[in-house]
Amino acid sequence: MSFLINNEMMREIIMDHYQNPRNKREADDSYISVYMDSTSCIDKIYIQMKEENGVIKDVCWHGNGCAISTASTSIMTELLQGKKVEEAKKIMEAYTNMIYGKPFDENLLDEAIVFINTSRQPSRIKCATIGWRGVNRILNGDDANE
Repeated sequence: MSFLINNEMMREIIMDHYQNPRNKREADDSYISVYMDSTSCIDKIYIQMKEENGVIKDVCWHGNGCAISTASTSIMTELLQGKKVEEAKKIMEAYTNMIYGKPFDENLLDEAIVFINTSRQPSRIKCATIGWRGVNRILNGDDANE
């Protein structure tokens, strides 16, 4: 997919998810929730996830973030909905590898590929990964509240 997408298309996808974020809502108490913030940006978000029988039934978020964190979290929620936890972990690993300029399977990332150039902008890495790190914390049971 990365070969078929140009910089203008990437900007359009990012701006669409920033202006119209997907799955931005507060879930009920049955969801596992984790709070994520950044000392270097305005990002302060809650990631909420419901998993049943090894499948991510729902993942949503709420709070405030910059364009990059909002768009990447929005894309992530769409990408992980309905995935088996093991499949989600592979997607998240591919995304993290891409962000840090390491080899990755682009076929796993769908629209998340728009952040392929983030490794060239180290100051944006925290923004582009905040939601992803939140889901990772939930899946690993790190400081997640039920």
